[in-house]
Amino acid sequence: MDIELTLDAFRERRLSNTVHVAQGGKEGLDYLFGRGKYDDREQHPLPDLILLDLKMPVVDGHEVLRQIKQLPILKRIPVIVLSSSKEEGDRAMTYDNGANSYLVKPVSFDGFLDVVHQIDSYWLSLNVPPPL
Repeated sequence: MDIELTLDAFRERRLSNTVHVAQGGKEGLDYLFGRGKYDDREQHPLPDLILLDLKMPVVDGHEVLRQIKQLPILKRIPVIVLSSSKEEGDRAMTYDNGANSYLVKPVSFDGFLDVVHQIDSYWLSLNVPPPL
């Protein structure tokens, strides 16, 4: 997912949530599993919500999702896949691996702003998260 576009959309919508960005699947897993430079949970807390792209370097989003959903402390964190893929196989595999939502990235920035607003409205405002 385009990291700068996502951050711009969060800023534009004035969302107050702290956003932690991983530069790829391996770094995302290191953060979530508290490995290496991310071993301090005070400094690197677990997220309330994970936005996940499928197409990432080294470790793809499908593998990241599989690993997230295998660990009891992570498997209840909602995962929203935000991908450019409309492929039925990607969608099926994503839900089979435990994704909570699958969104196709809009082409326009305004469309992306709307998606960010909807994520905030439902997942960060209305949804009552499971106990972790």
